Amino acid sequence: MSTGPLPINSDAPDFTAQTTEGQIRFHEWLGAAWGVIFSHPKDYTPVCTTELGSVAKMKHEFDKRGVKIIGLSIDPVDRHEGWAKDIAETQGTAPNFPMIGDHDLKVAKLYGMLPAGAGETCEGRTAADNATVRNVYVIGPDKKIKLVLSYPMSTGRNFDEVLRVIDSLQLTAKHKVATPVNWKDGDDVIILGSVSDDDARKQYPQGWKAPRPYLRIVPQPKA
Repeated sequence: MSTGPLPINSDAPDFTAQTTEGQIRFHEWLGAAWGVIFSHPKDYTPVCTTELGSVAKMKHEFDKRGVKIIGLSIDPVDRHEGWAKDIAETQGTAPNFPMIGDHDLKVAKLYGMLPAGAGETCEGRTAADNATVRNVYVIGPDKKIKLVLSYPMSTGRNFDEVLRVIDSLQLTAKHKVATPVNWKDGDDVIILGSVSDDDARKQYPQGWKAPRPYLRIVPQPKA
């Protein structure tokens, strides 16, 4: 049985794989950047086609946040190249980031998306066989997994939400704050409970709003 996707704060496994932009070693390719891996059960699937086109159009938003994007599908690279033409024709933009050809299922198994007994080839496997390969992983510069989202095949992913979470992760990595429900870049934030009032006054001499002692709200810190 599969143990399911790797949990938050676990190490993002390193791997070597063939992609549409050549062979990569993942950690070396990622370098000191943030990263997003998003996976697909099979090439030429309708929902994934729309997602890949959308992410290609949004790539500049990931770039300006210092985030590298890489896709994965359970098919060889040469099939990805044909699929990219369909994506360009139907969505207006071809993928402008590497796509892993996980034809031997190694990366999907490594990241807990398929069980160890799933076999060693994509041949003969349908999209339904690979239905659990529908995840988004956000990975920090420390090579730790910061976010995992799993989606059913019938529901397209919301990459505006992925960007929102990356904004929160990058902000909270620099400052001792948390972001509240539905937070967007520029909104007020919450001082972490681990920060004493004395220490908070040093960082926020203007004070804060506190509807409860444990809920201390301040403007978003500057970068």
